[in-house]
Amino acid sequence: MAEARTANRPVLRVLSGEAIAPPPAWMMRQAGRYLPEYRATRAEAGSFLDLCYNPAFATEVTLQPIRRFGFEASILFSDILVVPHALGQDVRFVEGEGPRLDALEGRAQFERLREAGDPAIFSHLAPVFEAVERIRGALPHETTLLGFCGAPWTVASYMIGGRGTPDLAPARALAASDPALLDALLDRLVTVQTEYLVRQLRAGADAVQIFESHAGVLPDTADGDALARFSLGPIARMIEGIRAQVPGARIIVFARGSGLEGHARVVPETGADAVGVDWGVDLAALRARVPAATVTQGNLHPETLIEGGRALDAAVDAILAATDGTPHIFNLGHGITPQTPIAHVERMLARLRAGR
Repeated sequence: MAEARTANRPVLRVLSGEAIAPPPAWMMRQAGRYLPEYRATRAEAGSFLDLCYNPAFATEVTLQPIRRFGFEASILFSDILVVPHALGQDVRFVEGEGPRLDALEGRAQFERLREAGDPAIFSHLAPVFEAVERIRGALPHETTLLGFCGAPWTVASYMIGGRGTPDLAPARALAASDPALLDALLDRLVTVQTEYLVRQLRAGADAVQIFESHAGVLPDTADGDALARFSLGPIARMIEGIRAQVPGARIIVFARGSGLEGHARVVPETGADAVGVDWGVDLAALRARVPAATVTQGNLHPETLIEGGRALDAAVDAILAATDGTPHIFNLGHGITPQTPIAHVERMLARLRAGR
C-alpha cells in the first residue's frame, strides 16, 4: 500500500530519491493573503488562531491553492506557535504586527508550562489532527499532504523573546545566562514536537517538514559549532524519535540562514530525507557540494516571484538547470508574500511545467 501511494504521488517519489523532470512543485505559505479566497475565509473565521483551530476553516484554506494551481503538494494550514500555546503559554496574533507571546524570561515562566507528558497538550491540538484527516480525505489522490512544525530552536526563540526579533537577542542572552534552562526548554520541545509530528503522520500526512527559520542566528558555543548544538542536534533527535514510531517517515528540514555549508550538513547530520534550500544559497553550488542522491527543495527568491516577467523566467530556468537529473522539489526559498500577483504564480508554474 505504501509503495502504491508513493508511486502515484510525485513529491513522495522525489523524497524517495527519484529525479522527475520537471520537478513537482509547492510553495511555502501557499495558503495565504495573496489569495482573495483566503482573505475571505480568514475574515469569516475571525482571529488567526480561530482559523488554525477550526478544522473546517483550516481544511478550506489548505485546499484553496490546490484548486487554483494544482500544486503537487499541499501543506497543512496551521502555525508553529500552536505548540507553545498547547504548552500553556499565552499566544496571540496582532493584526499587522504578527505573533505576541508572554515572554519566557526565566525559570518561573518555564515551570508554568505543561510537562511533556501532560495529555492536555494533545487535547489542545486535537483540532489540528482532525484538520489533517479532513484534508487528506479531500485532496486529490496524487497530491502529497505535508504536515509541519517549527524546529526546537526557532520555537524556543519565540517563546523566550515573546515575538520575532531580527537578532534573537533574548534567546541568545538566556543561552549565556542560564544554558541549563534553554536546554530544558529545547528538550521539552523535542519531546512534544516529535509526538506532534507522529500524530500528524498517523492522521494522514504523507510527509512532514521541520522549519528552522532561525538557523542563521544562534548562540555562541565553545567549540564554534552552534548549528550542531542548537539546531541540527535537536532536529536529529526529533527525526530519530519520529521514525521509532513511524518507520520510513519522510521528513524535510528547512534550515534558513545556515549558508552553503550548513545546508550541506542538514541531511547527513539530521537523517532528513531532503533539505529545503533558502534563497540565499547558490543552488548549483549546493548541488555540486552534496552527493547526487541528496534531495533538495527550493529556492526561488520570493521577490523574484513578485517581480515576474523575464527575471522570473530566468530564475525558474536556472533552478531547473542546477537540479537537472537530480531529485528536487520546486519551491520558494522562503514563504510567498501577500503582495505577490497571482498571475506571476501562474507564469512560474507554466514555465516550470512547459516540458511536460
